[in-house]
Amino acid sequence: MPIERSGLLDLLEEVDRKLKKPITIIAAGGTAMTLLGFKRSTIDIDFDLSGDDAKEFRGALKAVAHGFRIDIFTKGMIFSQQLPDDYAEKSIAIKTGLKKIKLRVLHPIDIVASKIGRLNERDMQDIGACIGKYKLTADQIKQRAESVQYVGREESYADNIKHVLRTFFAEK
Repeated sequence: MPIERSGLLDLLEEVDRKLKKPITIIAAGGTAMTLLGFKRSTIDIDFDLSGDDAKEFRGALKAVAHGFRIDIFTKGMIFSQQLPDDYAEKSIAIKTGLKKIKLRVLHPIDIVASKIGRLNERDMQDIGACIGKYKLTADQIKQRAESVQYVGREESYADNIKHVLRTFFAEK
């Protein structure tokens, strides 16, 4: 079941009340796009946390009845891509009234880099939205995507980068 921005923030508010210590959460994928206002809703919820914060978040999440699929990634390993070390620094803060959760979202360049691995039709739409709203260039995407460590068939990831650049920038 899809969840809109207000639903995401309501869920995090419930989790926030259950936390024992402050944590930082970085939204990824469609969750990040929904929080940035690029999409109306997301089908699943994707968060990246440090190891200790992930343990704390999982514990608090168990105490909240929510019914959503929530994927928790750690230390920049988003789906099958290891983002560059500066991904957290590049992430964007989202202002909330949360007391213990510091909410951030992946920078759109990292949303694009993380979506290149799977690259289905929905990912292509999301990439197009990031390019359009943040005025990302072909050079920025190529440079960032090539700095990602891909777990899997590296040739497929390289082919996906080329496909994205051809589709959105008419590059070969």
